[in-house]
Amino acid sequence: MKIYQTTLTLPSYKRGFHLITRQIESLLKSYPVEIGIINIFIKHTSASLTINENVDPMVREDMEKFFNENVDNKPYYKHTYEGSDDMPAHIKSSLLGQTLSIPITNGQLNLGIWQGIYLGEHRDRAGQRELVITIYGE
Repeated sequence: MKIYQTTLTLPSYKRGFHLITRQIESLLKSYPVEIGIINIFIKHTSASLTINENVDPMVREDMEKFFNENVDNKPYYKHTYEGSDDMPAHIKSSLLGQTLSIPITNGQLNLGIWQGIYLGEHRDRAGQRELVITIYGE
């Protein structure tokens, strides 16, 4: 078994959910792995990773609306060092998670036909995001 590791820097995205599947697929092509697992870890506490519907952009809009309605603007939040979106961003990140593991089959991500990898950007004015990509395989 071989192990590869690299960092992928994503550009700044506006607040919301964004498909990043193509960026991960492009990176995977650089490694000679036919079968294995890719682990994707985001190095931030105000953004997240998740897998969901990859075709209809309304799903991403609905996800954003749901999380905003249920997490944003609570009067009891004390952690607001970087603005009113600070604590909500941390909660959304914890709810959705920072790590994904996806099987690799025949050198490709083995996702379902309707699945895509989302970056959840939970800040109003976020910068670039760093992902640590670890590939285990043969």
